[in-house]
Formats: sequence, structure tokens, C-alpha cells
Amino acid sequence: MLPKNRRLHSALLAVAMVAAAGPSLAEPVTAIHDLAKQQQQPLLDTLRDLVAIESGSKDLEGLAKIADLIADRLKQLGGKVELIQPTDIYRMDDTPEKVGAMVKAEFQGTGKAKIMLIAHMDTVYLRGMLKDQPFRIDGDKAYGLAIADDKQGIATILHAIAMLQKLGFKDYGTLTVLINGDEEISSPGARGTITQLASDQDAVLSFESGGTDGSLRLATSGIGAAYLTVQGKASHAGARPEGGVNALYELSHQLLQLKDLSQNERGLKLNWTVSQAGTNRNVIPAEATAQADARALKISDFDQLQATLQERIKNKLLPEAKVQLKFEVRRPPLEATDASRKLSSHAKAIYDEIGVPMKVLDVATGGGTDAAFAGVKAKGAVIEGFGLRASERIRMMPSTFRSGALSRVFIWPRG
Repeated sequence: MLPKNRRLHSALLAVAMVAAAGPSLAEPVTAIHDLAKQQQQPLLDTLRDLVAIESGSKDLEGLAKIADLIADRLKQLGGKVELIQPTDIYRMDDTPEKVGAMVKAEFQGTGKAKIMLIAHMDTVYLRGMLKDQPFRIDGDKAYGLAIADDKQGIATILHAIAMLQKLGFKDYGTLTVLINGDEEISSPGARGTITQLASDQDAVLSFESGGTDGSLRLATSGIGAAYLTVQGKASHAGARPEGGVNALYELSHQLLQLKDLSQNERGLKLNWTVSQAGTNRNVIPAEATAQADARALKISDFDQLQATLQERIKNKLLPEAKVQLKFEVRRPPLEATDASRKLSSHAKAIYDEIGVPMKVLDVATGGGTDAAFAGVKAKGAVIEGFGLRASERIRMMPSTFRSGALSRVFIWPRG
């Protein structure tokens, strides 16, 4: 926890909960509350502008456009801004040739603490879908394509900084903002930068949604993927099956001996989910493949799992078959730390002052986020969920999306 930064954290929280407590606010935070109310319409205007730009993870034109908008807003706030083009890209099975740039901004204060705010500007949507989900406000809810994930996070960061400036608060050493454009594809270009910048921060706050109850998260599951490939030999299934090496048989053998590696009691899960083999009914298949989804709560568990997989595939059904396995750590787990628990307790105390409940979750739930990359080498607290609160009304995306992501609505204020 950063004792001298009470007003800073109050402002970061207040910008996401305007009017939640009404007249019962304690006197010391009334000025912050009033200022947050003034930021309500500007924040909604920013959300409108962000939603109006389609920025899918592989839409480089859209990503460049929204990056320019964010960079311009940060410059207007007085930040030292730069666009960072990823050069050290971690190549995964679905990584595109090029990924979007990162927007980095630094604000210099008069104190000592180093604080970093992160969010992402890319989305899971395809270009052209905005026309069906344009930005709109209906009562106390704001709707729009990708508003939940994660354009609300960007808007909240921008207006939290605006609040700090209007309050004249500069009791920090450096306030760093990093917005990346490849989070939805597991941050192949941004992960190294996030880890490096976060390593010497006193606190990293990630602005993904706080969920339907506004929870802060101190831990998230790690996400991995295993790719199994079997090379056999094709031959006519009727005339000369003995001349082939059946890749499908070998793949089946491998999957059966790799099916019991989950350890649910410690949060380690491995599930084979996709497979493919063969080209024709009357041909012995020369190739077969399978993919698995992996989850873990500790980085060391992924290392152990990968070693076990590599050892087990050495046991083959067909000696002539060639078996290869590739394992990707798409996201490391974020593990709760004492520093994160201490800072989240401080955030909860701020909410308690104004009579608003806040949950702090230190057991991993749901999927991974960029906060996990920040936590790899972090010495300070890393907390997820500083974004706005999502409405309980959730609508599934069209079936064209295999990711199963959700299109959510946001409530203003965060209550």
C-alpha cells in the first residue's frame, strides 16, 4: 500500500462509482465525488468515440486509428506519449504476422511511488458488426460494440487522470499508462513490454471490468494450449493396409494416455478439445492432430505439465509413427501476493467509508488477463478489475464467434 496516495486511489475508484453513495458521503471525499460527477458525461462521450472505431485484434487499420485517438487524448492531458510497435513477438498457433501497436504515456509527479494503469483497445469482433451494436444510452446503462471489453477501461483511465489533474494531485513519482492492441489474441506483442514496465512499479492496476458486482481480482487462471501432431504413412485401406502407418490409431493411443493429467484440487486442468485425421475413407491416414486447453493457478504447474506431456508421448503404439507435441503458455496465472492483498484492503476501506460494498477475490476465477503478464516480475501489487461494473444483462455474441466471448452492457455509475 502507498500511504501518501490515498487521494490517488480514491480518485481512481471514484471515477468508476459516481453517485453510488449519494448524500451519505463523508466530507473528506465530497470534492472527489463532485468532480467525478462532472466527469460522467465526458466519460460517456469518450466511450462513444471509442466504440465508434472498430478495432478487432487483426484489424491493423482500425487499431491504428483508435491508437491515434488514445494517444491524442493522453497528450491533451499532458502525458509524454509514444506509440510502441512490437518487435519481440511471441509466436503462437494463431498469431498474425503483424499485431497492433501499444500506446504508452508517462506523467511525472512530485512524489516517489510508481504506478501503472493498463487496458487494451483490441476486440474480438469482425469489421462491419458495429452497425448492429452502435453506442447508445438507455437509462443508466451504456451499450455498444466492445464497450465492456475493454473500451470502458480506456475511458476510465483517461478520466481518472483528468480528475487527478483537476484535483491538483501529483503526489506520485511516475504514472504510466499502457494500452495494447493484441490482448484478445493473448498479447503476443505486448506481453514482454507489460512484464518489463511492471517489474519496478509500486502498483499495477488493470482496467478490465469489475464484473457484475464490481469485484477486484488478485488472481486469475493461467491459460495454456497443447498441440499434438502424429505423422504416419498413407496406404490403400483395402488393397494394402499393412503398408501404412495409421496416424489415427497412434493419435487415439496418445490421447488415452494423456487424458488423466488434470489435478482439479490444485486448479490444474488439461482437456483435449479438437482433433482431426484422415482425408478419404479408403486411405490409411498419414497425419492426425489434436489440441488441448490447459489451465493452471501456478506458473510452475505449467512447467510440470509440459514435462509430463513430453515424457508420456515417448510411449508409442506404432513404433514407426512420429509424435510431436508443442505447448504454449498463452497467459501465465496471476497469483495473489501480500502486496496485492494490502492494496486491495485499502481500496475496500475507501468503499466502506462511503457505504458501498466491494468484493476482493484472491482465488483465481475465469480466464486470464494482461494483469498476469504484469505479475510475472512485479515487486509491487497487481490488481485486476478496476474497470466499470458490468450489467447482469448479458447477451451472447453471434455464432460466428468460436471464442464464446460475451457482449456486455455497462452501468453508470459503478454501484
